[in-house]
Amino acid sequence: MAIHEKALIEAERLRQHDSLTLEGVDVSGHWNTMIRPRTLRNYHEDFEKTLQRYPGAENVHRCWQCGSCTNSCTMYAQNLQFNPRYWIYLSRLGLTDELIKDKDIIWQCVSCNKCTHICPRDVRPEGVMKALLHWMEDQGITPKSPSTIFDEEFTAQIYKRGRIEDTHVLLGFFHKTKQSLFQPWLLEFSKRMSKRLPVKHSLRMGLNAVLRPKTKSWGNTGEVLSRYVSQQKESHRD
Repeated sequence: MAIHEKALIEAERLRQHDSLTLEGVDVSGHWNTMIRPRTLRNYHEDFEKTLQRYPGAENVHRCWQCGSCTNSCTMYAQNLQFNPRYWIYLSRLGLTDELIKDKDIIWQCVSCNKCTHICPRDVRPEGVMKALLHWMEDQGITPKSPSTIFDEEFTAQIYKRGRIEDTHVLLGFFHKTKQSLFQPWLLEFSKRMSKRLPVKHSLRMGLNAVLRPKTKSWGNTGEVLSRYVSQQKESHRD
């Protein structure tokens, strides 16, 4: 099914006359809007299969372009350029160059899952959006998102010690995203926490932040787990 939504057509491809009469009928302005045709030759024939290897996009092949996802989308109501139906359409055709044009818009997905709940074919559009984002990260098309950096910091500590310490995760995340520790929300959070937490618990948190304890008998489990996860990722994407 071809996409002819005007919001998705580049302005330079739209043609209209301010004054035009055809066979005595005034078709000036929007009445005579025409779209300059184009031919797309650069497409990835197997892109749909590539995308399906990412968690969340396994059912992208089921889409029949009903538009329920876009119609229910929280972000589409705010920005007409945010169009899950269109991106799924491009993904199935393998038009990756067209997808890349919207690389700064796809990130606006708020994971409200309205699209997933309403989809009659169980495509799970929210998952497809996330899969597209991870594909772009893997291809170096976009920098890693803050959420990906946080996940990596969280996972790295699991591999290393078999547990996490909130302070270390936060410090590592802020360091990698180049954020200041002196943020109003964090200062307020620390202030409230200090008033409500039992003294014993606060001391234990402080001690753990300094000593960085490991899970008992963790040994080289983290290395084995890390290799296993890497192998699983590669097998899904081969």
